Amino acid sequence: MYRLRPPRHALALCLASFFLWIAVSPDGVSAQQQDPAPPAAASDAPPAAAPSATDQTAVPAAQPRAAEPPVAPEPTRDEQLAAAGERLAAAKKQLGQLREQVDKHEQDDSLLAELKVKVDALVRDVLQVSVDLRPRLNDVQTRLTELGSAPADGQPPEAASVTDERSRLNAARAEINAITGQAEDLSIEAKSLSDRISDIRRAIFTNALFAHTEINGQVFDEATGSFWSDAERVRRSISSWLVFVVKFKAVPLTLALLLSLALASVILYVEKRFFKHIKQRDLAVEDPSYMSRFSVAFWSTILPSMALSFFLASAYFLLDTFNVLRPDIAPIAAAFFALIGLVFFVTAVSGAVLAPSAANWRLVKLSNKGARDVSIAIFLMAVVNGLDYLLAVISDTYSSPVVLTVMKSLASSVIVGFLLFFVSFLRPVLSDKGDPNAPGRPWPRAAAVTLRATGVLLIILAGIGYIGLSRFLATQLIVTGAVVATMYIGILSGKAISAPNQFGETRVGRYIARRFKLGPVGLDQSGIAAGLLIYMFALVAGLPLILMSWGFQLRDMQLWLFNLFTEINIGTIRISIFGILGGLLLFVIGLMLTRWFQKWLDGNVMARSQVDGGVRNSVKMGVGYLGTGIAGIVGISAAGIDLSSLALVAGALSLGIGFGLQNIVSNFVSGLILLVERPFKVGDHVITGVNEGIVKRISVRATEIETFRRQSIIVPNSELINTPLGNWTHRNRVQRSEIPVSVAYDADPQEVIDVLLEVVNGMPDILRNPEPHVEFLRFGASSLDFELRFHLADMSEGLNVRNRVRMEILQAFRARGIVMPYPHQDVMLHVREQDRQVLVRRRAKTEGGRMAEPDELPAAPDDDKLLP
Repeated sequence: MYRLRPPRHALALCLASFFLWIAVSPDGVSAQQQDPAPPAAASDAPPAAAPSATDQTAVPAAQPRAAEPPVAPEPTRDEQLAAAGERLAAAKKQLGQLREQVDKHEQDDSLLAELKVKVDALVRDVLQVSVDLRPRLNDVQTRLTELGSAPADGQPPEAASVTDERSRLNAARAEINAITGQAEDLSIEAKSLSDRISDIRRAIFTNALFAHTEINGQVFDEATGSFWSDAERVRRSISSWLVFVVKFKAVPLTLALLLSLALASVILYVEKRFFKHIKQRDLAVEDPSYMSRFSVAFWSTILPSMALSFFLASAYFLLDTFNVLRPDIAPIAAAFFALIGLVFFVTAVSGAVLAPSAANWRLVKLSNKGARDVSIAIFLMAVVNGLDYLLAVISDTYSSPVVLTVMKSLASSVIVGFLLFFVSFLRPVLSDKGDPNAPGRPWPRAAAVTLRATGVLLIILAGIGYIGLSRFLATQLIVTGAVVATMYIGILSGKAISAPNQFGETRVGRYIARRFKLGPVGLDQSGIAAGLLIYMFALVAGLPLILMSWGFQLRDMQLWLFNLFTEINIGTIRISIFGILGGLLLFVIGLMLTRWFQKWLDGNVMARSQVDGGVRNSVKMGVGYLGTGIAGIVGISAAGIDLSSLALVAGALSLGIGFGLQNIVSNFVSGLILLVERPFKVGDHVITGVNEGIVKRISVRATEIETFRRQSIIVPNSELINTPLGNWTHRNRVQRSEIPVSVAYDADPQEVIDVLLEVVNGMPDILRNPEPHVEFLRFGASSLDFELRFHLADMSEGLNVRNRVRMEILQAFRARGIVMPYPHQDVMLHVREQDRQVLVRRRAKTEGGRMAEPDELPAAPDDDKLLP
């Protein structure tokens, strides 16, 4: 599973190539199923049975024997079973070949990774054979059940055709069972081989990591001698290749270089045209925000690195396509490009974090001198590690002695260890005054001890012979450290951008706000989406590089990704992310088609047919629910979910309805009844309980009613079904209006009636049929009461018409002198004679200046003084 070495391919190339192979199914990962045309082999089924005794005619012995009927040809073997058998035979042969290759290349980790992918694909192919035969086996079992068992002894014989069919079905069932058993056995063998490959790769990694080499003077002498001889051999090889290219490959080399330069120009143009603002530091800003510093650091690292990686990968591809690279030169060129990409990436990360020339954009609190020193040390470690990788590839290509490879790894590990040890004694931390130009302070104790311990550990491990482990740790320190730092910066940048009200402060946020006219809420939501995208980008770009630096192969990650999106096993349930995404896509397409059909049906067919608005709404809602249901069924089926497995969900839903969802289901059913029965429709003027208004929307759960005060009331459909409902516009919009009128008692009733009818007959909005009418209601306490009644064609105009009628009536009454009296009452006082005399005397005395005596009035109260 693992291999002790730096990334097998250039880390710089991986940034560009990862997004290419992520969408492509690996060779051998997807099942390579071929459908060979099976030959019509002879069936092993028994021949047709002889005719029954009831169909035979007795022939006398003396007469010649009648000609026998022609024998029916034997049925051909089932083509599906024949194809399954051929697939198993081919799979068995392929498994044998894979086993031989594994035995032959037990030390080649990359080839073992390829073989494991093929073996795993073979396992799926073999299991698919059994899956494909299940419907056939179910059909055979069903037909055998329909035929029943053969008649026992003493029972009437069955027809020969039934016996033949039962025999044929039994033979097919036995053959299916045999093929299924072979498939299971073969899948077990293939799975065992896959596990063996994993064990071999794990052993390779362990042996390489903990291999011990004896370090002594003889080893140094052998390495020195081998180095000069190998250097001369490499020099001659490269010189001969250059001479060959100049003489015979000048044109392809020129084309490759020109195309590479053109591609580099395009990449530079795109980077400067579209990404200049998000990755460039603005030195004029003295105190950039936290979000700006992290955002610029992340994009100034990842975008140039991806651009360079894409250019290097394209250049290598062009050189290889034009056959400029010789087989022994191609891996060296790839390693050289990897060296360039590695050094550039590590330098870009250190420059983004440390910012030696821009203290105000620096992400860590270091002085200017400390930032420069640390950047130089990181650059030197990246160069040493990259050169070690390049020399290792050269040694593998020219089969250099192992001692030479060991000494090169020893040298690189010791150099990296000394650099770490040296960095621990620097004084790079920002001074207490906060001046980046002032001399810095030493590292914090924990950081200094960690750096020294790591450097000493690398040196000691290399010195005692564990060179592989030391080299592995040095590589991870540089490569993995750079990738993790970039991912961390990206995550912090996404976190800062997704913070509340922060996305609008960025240039991209301001552009999006102008382009799509987003408000504060929409822009804030866009910031959340942008932060999530940055999280995903940082993880997708960083995790593969970390895994590769730890020894995983590209094929391993391709297989994991393929399995992640095609089959996730949870117990007995198999989930496919591709299937789910496909189902969701089909569901969305179905919804879009449904919405389009609704608009087309409503705006073209029913609108041109002048269908009532309520009918149009009901039809549109019904089409919407039908289309949504069909889209849901199609999406669920496309996602690979068996609809029969939803029976358990339906049972649980029924139980939930019985206990706690009665109201929801009641409203749902009531909504369906309203849509079908249509006691009211959108636009109707209805009264329900204390609510009165216009129906705005009818759904399956509730109905929206807008009152005349513009208040929306959501009424559950069950209430509209179970309680009385008034609908002013159910059949038509004709409405009778009444206006009460009161006049004085001295008015002439007939004159009042004539005036009222004259007023309404002069109004054009009032219907003449039914004819307006005036009702003499009653003799009121203060007036004669009349009621004017008339009908309107559209009740929505009732308020306006009634106002105008009232004003016309008032003007007509004033012109004719008809009075509309105020209400009044006469109050009668009944006073006893004794009390009257007392009041008269009191008045007389008051007028004479003397107050009345208190005993002149009776002490007992009299409640009978005021009578109604």
